[in-house]
Amino acid sequence: MAQADSEKIGSLERRGLLFILSSPSGAGKSTLSRMLLDADPQIALSVSATTRPARTGETDGKDYHFVDTPTFKQMAKGNKFLEWAHVFGHRYGTPKAPVEDMLDAGKDVLFDIDWQGAQQLYQEAGPDVVRVFILPPSITELENRLRSRGTDSEDVIAARMERAKSEIGHWDGYDYVLINDDVDACFAQVQQILAAERLKRRRQRGLIGFVRDLVRGG
Repeated sequence: MAQADSEKIGSLERRGLLFILSSPSGAGKSTLSRMLLDADPQIALSVSATTRPARTGETDGKDYHFVDTPTFKQMAKGNKFLEWAHVFGHRYGTPKAPVEDMLDAGKDVLFDIDWQGAQQLYQEAGPDVVRVFILPPSITELENRLRSRGTDSEDVIAARMERAKSEIGHWDGYDYVLINDDVDACFAQVQQILAAERLKRRRQRGLIGFVRDLVRGG
């Protein structure tokens, strides 16, 4: 009887959630995002629209929706984005329609966005949003990680460090704050947060009916 009840509970319909991972550049959000996508088939990455050119190896529609500036402005004017922002001279935005379709289907959506995007997304879809901010263990370690990439000039690194300090100041706008000193340990914490949030009562669509059946003896 207990096993049957467990299977029935596991089959309850659930509304998806919007899972935000934010961090300063170099603190690990992109690495953690990739790990989560590889480990969890119930979550999919939100594909942003951007006005920046595609980099080598990037695919339109998979990595980003690459659009020109007039098209992006028209989408923003038509309220087609859940959030959008200027970042390092380019526009980035989250198209609204595909995200809402995934939520309704019970699919979770992962966002690798900055604090401005997180704030806009929360204002637009608060009850569906879970916000996680990733901190580096130290400013020195953050700079070392940026330098180890070997892809940025000194000017770009300096700009990223200044932006990082500004972003860290918005840590208190998040539901959870993690320190990424060890990526595997931090990833385990991210998974724990996601698992707990999925079980919240307000996300369980079939729970009311299930409880009514229990009370009626069904």
